[in-house]
Amino acid sequence: MKERFAKIYPWIVVGLLWVVALLNYMDRQMLSTMRDYMALDISELNSAEAFGALMGIFLWIYAVVSPFAGTVADRMSRKWLIVGSLAVWSFVTLMMGYCTTFSQLKWLRGLMGVSEALYIPSSLSLIADYHSGKSRSLAVGIHMTGLYLGQALGGFGANFASVLTWQQTFQWFGIIGIVYAVVLVFFLREKRDYAPKAVVQDAPKAPNVSIWKSFALIFSNIAFWAILFFFASSSMPGWATKNWLPTLFQGSLDIPMEKAGPIATITIAAASLLGVLIGGPLSDRWVKKNLRGRIFTSAIGLAMMIPALVLVGLGNGLVAAIAAGVIFGVGYGMFDTNNMPILCQFVPSRLRATAYGFMNTVGVAMGAVCTQVLGRMQDGGHLGLAFAVLGIVTALALAVQLLVLKPTTDDMQ
Repeated sequence: MKERFAKIYPWIVVGLLWVVALLNYMDRQMLSTMRDYMALDISELNSAEAFGALMGIFLWIYAVVSPFAGTVADRMSRKWLIVGSLAVWSFVTLMMGYCTTFSQLKWLRGLMGVSEALYIPSSLSLIADYHSGKSRSLAVGIHMTGLYLGQALGGFGANFASVLTWQQTFQWFGIIGIVYAVVLVFFLREKRDYAPKAVVQDAPKAPNVSIWKSFALIFSNIAFWAILFFFASSSMPGWATKNWLPTLFQGSLDIPMEKAGPIATITIAAASLLGVLIGGPLSDRWVKKNLRGRIFTSAIGLAMMIPALVLVGLGNGLVAAIAAGVIFGVGYGMFDTNNMPILCQFVPSRLRATAYGFMNTVGVAMGAVCTQVLGRMQDGGHLGLAFAVLGIVTALALAVQLLVLKPTTDDMQ
């Protein structure tokens, strides 16, 4: 019985963290679709540039904290980092329901950036440790679908706000997250605590490397610079669709946000789920025959995103919008499910959370710049063109990925 449970527990971990991932993106995404309702009480939100700055402050703080969050995750219990992170950002979500000024919203979004930065490096490195190469991309991908569904549910923020109020919407979802943090205390286990004692005793002890030494080891790796570039470049359209696609659809399709939000987020989320289900198993099988299999799978996803961004930006009508969203979502899912597995090919286990923290830093920083620039483009009436230009950025990321990354192992030790 214990052996059977030991075999399925790695997937239980994925399931437990899937819910956290859902709450992670839902809590941050709701703001983007409840803007109209919140602007009735907080006038500054009527400005697209001010709204972009509010979304951006989360991203900037998230970016600054991420590498240190990853370093902490490599040195202490990831379980308690995950539990603490969820509890804090859920409390922040709860308190946002009591905001009456723009300044209060900015402070809370900043605090949310700190708490959420602790989650992704911890969770992905924990999943990567629990799952070997034969299931790593699929496990990471399934976890990522929680993010996509959270993004989709966040698209219903305006619907929730119309039934309740925007304040009550924040309050209820904050309470849900706090309760689930208590659930994790009892059921989530750190990998090194869960592993059989014999395995722990026999395993070679990792050298005690200082924080700055670990930074130096990571950045002396040319492959990591390439990973950092293509991850950051591809994060720009990813954040653009999260923060501005509902607004783009609202304007280009001339429909209310109660419809534009769900259309944008559900289309991307459902398609990304399909991309994960394609890209995860494909990568896990392809890498057995060719060590660049994960890279090629990711590259296929990036290649699909390029025409989709042009179509979503310059296309007209509901059919074109949905088609672009589907193509982009499938491509993004194939790309997203392979980021940590590709990192595992070039960075050893003891440094992966730190490395992914730096990826988050650069990716989110680029997302923050993109979010604020798109806010200005929206005020100037050129949001669609901005999305099309992001297709060029994605093409550069694809070129770097294919030309530079040449792994010699699937699981660097």
